[in-house]
Amino acid sequence: MSFALINDRFPGNAASANDAFDTNRRTVESGIARGSGPAFARSIGNEPRGILRHGAWDALFIGLALAHGVLLLLAPSVSLIALAFWWNANTIAHNFIHCPFFRSRTWNAVFSVCLTMLLAVPQRLWRDRHLAHHTGRPWRWRWSRQLVFEMVCVSGLWTILLVSAPMFLLTVYLPGILIGLGLCQLQGHFEHERGTTSHYGRIYNFLFFNDGYHVEHHAHPAEFWRSLPGHAALAARASRWPPVLRWLEYCNLDGLEHLVLRSKTLQRFVLKKHEKAVRALLPRMKGVHRVTIVGGGLFPRTALILRKLLPESELTIIEANLENLRTARAYLNGRVRLMHEFFQGGVEADTDLLVVPLAFLGDRDAIYRQPPAPAVLVHDWVWRRRETSTIVSWLLLKRLNLVTR
Repeated sequence: MSFALINDRFPGNAASANDAFDTNRRTVESGIARGSGPAFARSIGNEPRGILRHGAWDALFIGLALAHGVLLLLAPSVSLIALAFWWNANTIAHNFIHCPFFRSRTWNAVFSVCLTMLLAVPQRLWRDRHLAHHTGRPWRWRWSRQLVFEMVCVSGLWTILLVSAPMFLLTVYLPGILIGLGLCQLQGHFEHERGTTSHYGRIYNFLFFNDGYHVEHHAHPAEFWRSLPGHAALAARASRWPPVLRWLEYCNLDGLEHLVLRSKTLQRFVLKKHEKAVRALLPRMKGVHRVTIVGGGLFPRTALILRKLLPESELTIIEANLENLRTARAYLNGRVRLMHEFFQGGVEADTDLLVVPLAFLGDRDAIYRQPPAPAVLVHDWVWRRRETSTIVSWLLLKRLNLVTR
């Protein structure tokens, strides 16, 4: 979840925005000075005069917060409470805590209380947690008058619901808040799981006010949300999935491979199924002394099986990912030759048997038409049968095809 960086008493005017960092001020400001300082200063200088720091854009967030409250009063449900909590936390609340909407400290404090009542979580508490997150320091509880007041408000809200509508509290409101918190936890986890990661999808960034520019946000934590696309980092780690859906990356082949690496049970399962398939096709391959396995990194099941079935053969793994080779080496004990290079599918392979993985990025049909070796074992989807073939596993939707010259 994204929350952060306002003054202990809230900034009273635009000029005080650069002073909005207290205990961790030097750490955060040094990051801003390296990246967004000049741009931030320009944006402050161009701000419209009035109650709001960013005029209509801040008014939009305030209006959306009001709409959130109206929906909760008119049509409360578990799904509405959960989704509105998650969306508000990562848009309105997030942007308010980074760039408070009002010039007046008093009005910023009042709006913080309003968000606290909408989300049933003290915003001052989230501010401190996110400040620690941005500076990479452990979060520590810090008392303040604002935090105490917001905690009293939340306690009062829960008490009123418990007394006046206990069934609604237990069956609708509480589950909705817990699911919303879970969605925020899921979002925050995948925004940083493998290092800070951005998502540049237009729909998500329209609906979430550029929240997808997360690498850029960490580089420029005080930057106004509309300015983040101008800081897009070419070398930024990015995902095609929004954070809350980023678990879908594990549904691809690499994700499944990593699951196999973590489970001895899955390793035994895939070894058993693949060995059975290779044994069925092995009698049709003659004079196999040299074997080349493409993409045998991560869990090297094919190398382990062929080392067992063809103990006198020379095995070579060609893998473009160096980290995958390092992972595979732990399973092979140095008895297989490892080559860090990209396999060119259209090139004649100097081997007796070539093994092509399901994740092969080249032209698989060209391999079927013109086998680059005397014998080629091609891992493929279960519905793509070619020449001599056997099923590896219906559960894995996988088969093994043998093509020969």
